[in-house]
Amino acid sequence: MLTAALALVALPGLAGSRALNPVEPVPAVAFQQLTVPADDSRSTVSIGPLDGAFVSAGRIEPDTAIVERVGASDSVAAAQARAGQPRSAASSISKGARSATVRGKPRYSLSGGATFYDNGTTAMRLPRGTVVKICGNGGCIVRVVNDYGPQKKSRVVDLYRPDFFAICGCPSYAGNTQVTVYVY
Repeated sequence: MLTAALALVALPGLAGSRALNPVEPVPAVAFQQLTVPADDSRSTVSIGPLDGAFVSAGRIEPDTAIVERVGASDSVAAAQARAGQPRSAASSISKGARSATVRGKPRYSLSGGATFYDNGTTAMRLPRGTVVKICGNGGCIVRVVNDYGPQKKSRVVDLYRPDFFAICGCPSYAGNTQVTVYVY
């Protein structure tokens, strides 16, 4: 067996691999000859200025003075129409949102360990987009699960670092804490 393996290494052509070829130059027939006269005063090429269709009405010339009108921003802001924005329901969230609002009773809860994770709120047992309320010794926060994790069975959630220390109620050198996760 060893002899066969050594033979395959020593004779790559027999094993189906190729030896490396040096880089081949591009053949000269692939190029066409182009003659450019060094001094041809018979032909002159000039590009004229753009016609009026290409000139902006509010263009700035090198000698244009820019003056800021005092008090004009107040009258402009008052003259602008206000668009009516629909109010969102308290339970509506976007999947990319870091926090959300919860209302009503949670569907169920999970208890276990938590640690910090610099890319958001993760929960292995919950799908992305799930709204959760996470409570610890330092308080509670409401977040949207945005990633999968943690990988250890002892932890139920990994939190964004500032969120972890907000609910932890522990010193800044702590790495994990016990939490209750309420799923909405």
